[in-house]
Amino acid sequence: MSISPPPTGYHSNETSTEYTLVGGPRWYHRRIRMFGPFLGLLIPGAVGAIAYVSLQISDASWSGSVGLIGGYFAAPTLLAVGAPFADRNVYPIAAAAAAVMWLFVGILAARRSTRHPMAAWGDFWRHYLWMLAGIWIGVSVALAVATVRIGSGIVDWQ
Repeated sequence: MSISPPPTGYHSNETSTEYTLVGGPRWYHRRIRMFGPFLGLLIPGAVGAIAYVSLQISDASWSGSVGLIGGYFAAPTLLAVGAPFADRNVYPIAAAAAAVMWLFVGILAARRSTRHPMAAWGDFWRHYLWMLAGIWIGVSVALAVATVRIGSGIVDWQ
């Protein structure tokens, strides 16, 4: 018995002779697991871009606050290297480490969302946003503790 070519609307799974329906459950699982980690970079990347642009366009106190807080939300590893008081040469390393961290968060969200047999993108975003919120709450607590310990010098709130 030979395998006949797939009917229209189906495509081959590279790892087997099995054919899956485009838009079917296995197709969604593969798409979520393939693109989910990279989609995990979208929100922090947008926040980081806003922070960077705000630091470049103005020298006002609001731009410093937006840039610092947005930078911490986009790259929480900046806290580990001691920004804004640390050597600026380690900031790119912290940003690269944050990108890897957000990729891992995307991978974890994709894996968790595809445990359900009928996984969809809404499941991915639900898991991802819960993890994002947890990380951002941690960053907020760290900023609050730093503000109390160092004083109001870290962020000018006026």
